[in-house]
Amino acid sequence: MKIATWNINGVKARITNLCEWLQSSAPDVVCLQEIKSVDEGFPRLEIEALGYHVETHGQKGFNGVAILSKTKPDEVNRGLPGDDGDEQARFIEAVFSVAGGVVRVCSLYLPNGNPPDDPVKYPYKLAWMERLKAFAESRFSLEEPLILAGDYNVIPEPHDCRDPRLWEGDALFLPKTRQSFRRLENLGLTDAVRATSDDPLLYSFWDYQAGAWQKNNGIRIDHLMLSPEASDRLVSATIEKHVRSWERPSDHVPVTAMFDFA
Repeated sequence: MKIATWNINGVKARITNLCEWLQSSAPDVVCLQEIKSVDEGFPRLEIEALGYHVETHGQKGFNGVAILSKTKPDEVNRGLPGDDGDEQARFIEAVFSVAGGVVRVCSLYLPNGNPPDDPVKYPYKLAWMERLKAFAESRFSLEEPLILAGDYNVIPEPHDCRDPRLWEGDALFLPKTRQSFRRLENLGLTDAVRATSDDPLLYSFWDYQAGAWQKNNGIRIDHLMLSPEASDRLVSATIEKHVRSWERPSDHVPVTAMFDFA
């Protein structure tokens, strides 16, 4: 079972690339972030024509997440628990039947948090991460494979960016941000990419500015975090870097992992 995450940076603007990638990569489940579309405006017909089921949690103009899948999920939940007043569309969970049970897959778009001295944005990021930790703890009690896939807007370690000096003071790399990410990991979550490769030059995002892509000045902020039951079934993980070279690309690329749930 191939499960992917991709910050698409506007699904309508990237629909051609998305459809081409779905056909070439053939993932079973895809977690999209930053779809920038209301639910009723999502280009589902093009995707359904390729054999995918579509579940969305969108909002107008920004944010928004989706899960595409070759089989219809048994259950879908929208919104990260813990703050009934949070209106930002950043989280969707789907449950799929697999051999011997189920797998829970979540598409999440963690807040950016910049500028970090903003009285609202950075505290919202840290609070969102605490809510995610509480959610993961609650799901761990089910003892089922859980995959938290998405754009975390977190650079976990210095080797996850080409030049750490450029990110000092940025909300993606601040000590508090990385500490919150480690607390999430310490629940027992496994980073799929780092579990399968020690390559220091693994990035999932290259800015559109200053020739970042051409210079390979990237960062790794898109992660597949796995519960013990999911990590036990992990076969491989890949960053599909070539997609960044396509015409009108997203500034992120797909990160995929293969699992054996047989």
